[in-house]
Amino acid sequence: MEKQQKEKRNKIVSEYMNTVLNTGETPKSIYILTKELNITEREFYQYFSSFEALEKEIFVIFFENAIHLLKDNQDFNGYNATNKLLSFYFTFIEILTENRSFVLSRLHAQKNPLAPFTILDPMKHVFFAFINELDIETLDLKQEQLEKIQNKGKENIFWAQFMMILKFWIEDHSPSFEKTDIFIEKTVHASFDILNIKPVQSFLELGKFLLKEKMNFKM
Repeated sequence: MEKQQKEKRNKIVSEYMNTVLNTGETPKSIYILTKELNITEREFYQYFSSFEALEKEIFVIFFENAIHLLKDNQDFNGYNATNKLLSFYFTFIEILTENRSFVLSRLHAQKNPLAPFTILDPMKHVFFAFINELDIETLDLKQEQLEKIQNKGKENIFWAQFMMILKFWIEDHSPSFEKTDIFIEKTVHASFDILNIKPVQSFLELGKFLLKEKMNFKM
């Protein structure tokens, strides 16, 4: 997105967020919001199809801002997968904390109590892309279909982890949300311990060896 377009998109988002925070509710209409911004409704629709779409995009913008901050750090590219994921969670939660009143209002406003985080669905796709960019070691299955299933499972594991961290942060009342930081660190390290494929790979190699030896013995 070109710089000028991004600035206009961000201006719309900023005005929307301010309205929600100042009035406790969404703008009465797109027309009223665009009048406040001194733009046309047509210009609004160049970026968002509705207020619902705008709200979902806000979380994508939060994600993009976190990634931008991380990639501005020259040390980030040298981190291993564990530290990259830790850095992302700490940075993203910091951005959410800066906008906590708005974030809580939007998450609590979800109409379906069984799926309170559907507003994050568009962010899921960019999150998956980020996870797949990390050099997370997985089993070498040597079969394309199995590899796809394994990758999809990996994406969903880390998305579930992200949802757990978000829920913990929402309910965290510790100073500076320090308990969330501890939870992030312990959760990420635990997940990588669980995903440690070396013992599994060793057992697979042992199984291949024994199978081969058994076949040679029969011959």
